[in-house]
Amino acid sequence: MLTTVAKGRTYDFSHAVGGLYMPQPIGVAAGEGDTVYVLSRQYEQILDVPWNKTATAAQVNRFTVPTTPGDEEFLGRFSKYGDGEGELIWPSGIALDADENMYIADEWMNRVSVFNKDGELLKIWGSGGSGEGELNKPSGIALDSGGVVYVVDSLNHRVQKFTKDGEYIAQFGGHGDGEGEFDTPWGVTCDDDDNVYVADHKNHRVQKFDADGNYVLSFGSYGKGRGQLNRPSAVAVDPDGDVYACDWGNNRVQIYAPDGTFVTSLLGDAQQMAKWHQEQVDANIDVIKARRRVYTLEPEWRFAMPTGITFDRAKSRLLVTDTQRGRLQIYTKVSGYMEAQFNL
Repeated sequence: MLTTVAKGRTYDFSHAVGGLYMPQPIGVAAGEGDTVYVLSRQYEQILDVPWNKTATAAQVNRFTVPTTPGDEEFLGRFSKYGDGEGELIWPSGIALDADENMYIADEWMNRVSVFNKDGELLKIWGSGGSGEGELNKPSGIALDSGGVVYVVDSLNHRVQKFTKDGEYIAQFGGHGDGEGEFDTPWGVTCDDDDNVYVADHKNHRVQKFDADGNYVLSFGSYGKGRGQLNRPSAVAVDPDGDVYACDWGNNRVQIYAPDGTFVTSLLGDAQQMAKWHQEQVDANIDVIKARRRVYTLEPEWRFAMPTGITFDRAKSRLLVTDTQRGRLQIYTKVSGYMEAQFNL
């Protein structure tokens, strides 16, 4: 189903972007114009020791992603695997400030690296521990309208607030399953009113807080039914207040109204391969033959452990990192859809 209509909302599948230039995408951020930043991490073989050694490639890839399928362009990448300045080992979250500087959380090194839009390192902050301002496997990261940085301190089961220079401000949360408590939280985002939404990974829900960290509302519960979640990994909010959760364990995106009412699910609709995926297939006759022998290609259309999500406000579109398939799937939120009989 390429167009999903539910409860006064219409989501129209646009296209997929990915392939050669997008290894294991786990985070995404929309910049100005058509610019999109994709945070990737993957295992790759070390050629001189092929039998048991692997290394992790970590990088930020930059693209132009217009609304016309096939017009996307790869602009380059920056950073690499390592523990030096400007390097990444296990990057887990990406966010942009008003100047399009990138804040990247690294859960292996318990730090945040800040780059400008050209990939030049500006600052590094953070250290391991459980005290104020210390981090234990940071994952999601987001900025509010005033530039306050929210970092999901995953194994400390809390969210911490910092200045853009890494100075500690405050924290909220704690280990548990009650209101305002977390169990290994992962993703985070802020809405226009600076409310904070946290993907509470092992509690199988999204929690909403005000800017002071006071609990407001919860979305979802454990399961695979309507509105339920299985280890959500990321969360986004659009200008209408609708909430999108990457339902990582159920291979889908769940959509909720601002009051927590379930709206619909997106399962993935990439019936046409991404441009660079198609080029890879076309270059290998054995792959072409193998695909023609498959009973159905429908599983290929669907999400496989989607990990990151953002709402591109300028283009009213949802960008989802379809992590295990090496691509983005893109949906446009359409206003004024005219088939009223379906829009109930």
